[in-house]
Amino acid sequence: MITLHLCIVKNNQKMDNNIKGKVVIITGAGSGIGLATAKHLAALGANVSLAGRRKEKLDKLAAEIDRAGGKAIALATDVSKREEVEALIAHTIAAFGKIDVLFNNAGIMPVSMLENLHYAEWESMIDINIKGVLYGIGAVLPHFKAQLGGHFINVSSVAGHQVSPSSSVYSATKFAVRAISEGLRQEVKPYNIRTTIISPGMTESDLTDSITDERIKPMIGAIKQLAIPAESIARAVAYVISQPAEVDVNEIIIRPTAQPS
Repeated sequence: MITLHLCIVKNNQKMDNNIKGKVVIITGAGSGIGLATAKHLAALGANVSLAGRRKEKLDKLAAEIDRAGGKAIALATDVSKREEVEALIAHTIAAFGKIDVLFNNAGIMPVSMLENLHYAEWESMIDINIKGVLYGIGAVLPHFKAQLGGHFINVSSVAGHQVSPSSSVYSATKFAVRAISEGLRQEVKPYNIRTTIISPGMTESDLTDSITDERIKPMIGAIKQLAIPAESIARAVAYVISQPAEVDVNEIIIRPTAQPS
């Protein structure tokens, strides 16, 4: 029993040491998975750069992390605008001197039936869910290549593995995230860069608040009762970051136990 206890302590120390001091950019940090992950990683010793469209929420989170003894900076960022993503990267390097992890978490989910022809919502999902991920990769990749290391963590979804009525466009964007991530994984091996896809099932967040289709809202409301806490995803993010440099955890799917599909 004493030996086992010592092994557990050593393993916990190893996890902390693999995260402590790392600089992690988190998009969509103002709520849900992004917020929970920022708090969790900061508590483990990471320096976090918070990005999102709601500056007041980012500032509040950064202040909370600072009060708890962590290190956080915040910059209002619309990931659908390449120049704002590039400014985020420059801002992070100016503050912390490097970037170790990019957590491409920002996304929207205004699901609807295709027959409703919600063109503006389709375009927003493409701009944020796909282009936002690409802009983050494009802005950070030169830095990772130069330092011969780094870690991209891209958020897909269970909807990126299967399609259901009303999810056609959203699923398409999340399938795209998986395709982009796999292509990236194959390209960056010479530079010792790691890639991870996180595919959450129903998780507590405000992601569904953007749904405008009145027929879909009751269905989503029923499924939301199964939702797991955002902290569940935050722990998964910490797990993949904490692995030794030679270990590349490429994909994780996390569902509520009760979620049937």
